[in-house]
Amino acid sequence: MSSLSAFLRDTRGAAATEMALMVPLLLVLMFAGFEAGHYFYTEQKIIKAVREGARYAGRLGFSNYPCGGTIDSTAVAQVQQVTRTGTISGQTARVPNLALADISVSHRCDDSYEDLGIFRGTNGGAPIVLVQASTNYNSLFEALGLIDSSVKVQASAEAVVNGI
Repeated sequence: MSSLSAFLRDTRGAAATEMALMVPLLLVLMFAGFEAGHYFYTEQKIIKAVREGARYAGRLGFSNYPCGGTIDSTAVAQVQQVTRTGTISGQTARVPNLALADISVSHRCDDSYEDLGIFRGTNGGAPIVLVQASTNYNSLFEALGLIDSSVKVQASAEAVVNGI
């Protein structure tokens, strides 16, 4: 009986046992933090990309966005390229796996501005360009099989065409 009570009062190794119990939880929290940070970083990159694409589209001429018509295909290709790479002649995508097909460019016209400012004389009012992008998220730890690749990162931005 004395050996049992001596065993229960012995605290040697308690810190090692507590550490062994806490390490898995701490590792999960650490890797979850890395993954969340990487996701938000990727999301921020795609948000910035569509904003730049919309800003570029807004600086193209009014003739590229006819109200009641279709967007000029050259303008669409340029906006997609700027959104994907940051430049018209760029090669490297800002976001991994972001392809030109993942970027859509559309427009609408707001006729309430037909006789105001720079839109005076334009047929149909102010053209407004919408740039949207959506791609699969590349997880840091997808190889471990913990996160599937069906998670999407997407963003959209609008800009009024200034025709500059």
